[in-house]
Amino acid sequence: MKHDQLINHPAVLIGFGILVVIMLLLDLGVFNKKSHEVSNKEAIAWTSVWIGLSMLFSGVIYYVMGFDGFAKFQSAYWIEKALSVDNLFVFIMVFGFFNVPKYLHHKVLFWGIIGALVFRAIFIFTGVGLINITYLPEMKIFGENVKINVVLTLFGLFLIGAGIKSWGTQEDDDENKDFSKSPGARLVHKFFNVTNSFDSGNFFTIENGKRLATPLLVVVAVIEFSDLIFAVDSIPAIFAIAPKDPFILYTSNIFAILGLRALYFLLANFMHMFSKLHYGLAVILAFIGVKMLISPFIHISSPVSLAVVGGVLLIAVVASFVFKGEEVN
Repeated sequence: MKHDQLINHPAVLIGFGILVVIMLLLDLGVFNKKSHEVSNKEAIAWTSVWIGLSMLFSGVIYYVMGFDGFAKFQSAYWIEKALSVDNLFVFIMVFGFFNVPKYLHHKVLFWGIIGALVFRAIFIFTGVGLINITYLPEMKIFGENVKINVVLTLFGLFLIGAGIKSWGTQEDDDENKDFSKSPGARLVHKFFNVTNSFDSGNFFTIENGKRLATPLLVVVAVIEFSDLIFAVDSIPAIFAIAPKDPFILYTSNIFAILGLRALYFLLANFMHMFSKLHYGLAVILAFIGVKMLISPFIHISSPVSLAVVGGVLLIAVVASFVFKGEEVN
């Protein structure tokens, strides 16, 4: 069996998933057993650990699958990471809206990431299956014999639209949003009576002899739903990188998600570093959408995609520093 076939074997994917769960349990159950407010120093350390592990794993990808596999992993990883940063801004707004104590942020994000791991696995493997069965019969267009994929074409159009929308996004769009009306919050209120006060890190509490849900459960539900909506943008984006390689898609996505909790605590204190990020994300989404649409006619290689994604993200971060004086406080 070839290396690239072995690495995409279901047993390998399941084994990787089990390893990820063990790493998360160690993170929460051993290194962060008690809920606490995460300092910048701790956040930087954990962010470095997760990114370091991701880069180390990409070295394994290079050894097994060669430079093309390495470029695909890196492209998908940084696309997901960048889009995740945009989603973390929403998490900051959610915590502020519900007045969640800072020492509980860590626990909420942990359960949010557990949910994200499950949803991403479902979306990725379902998407790969749909792509494989939605190729149209070969046809001649502009003198070329091409095979157009219905799902990838729809994803491409969707991402171009998402890019245009992201470019025009105003920073205060979510600041005035009533998160108590989120479908996630409504779902919790539908099945449980909810108390108005937090009870340490508990999702349920006892008041006057009655078992009630705490606002912490509502916040987790809101975070989960927000991530579910976010995945609708991010998952189609990485399909442009490796539409037929579930291992690359799955592992790059998971590694990008694993470091989000630590990255959140940095973002909460250094949001100005990413004030122009949404412009960069708009360009990346539009580029990926165009890549999907023209893929039957023109192939944009993984190294070129990686260069475009990396270059746009670098420009967006630099622009955030250069033009930070234009921010609206």
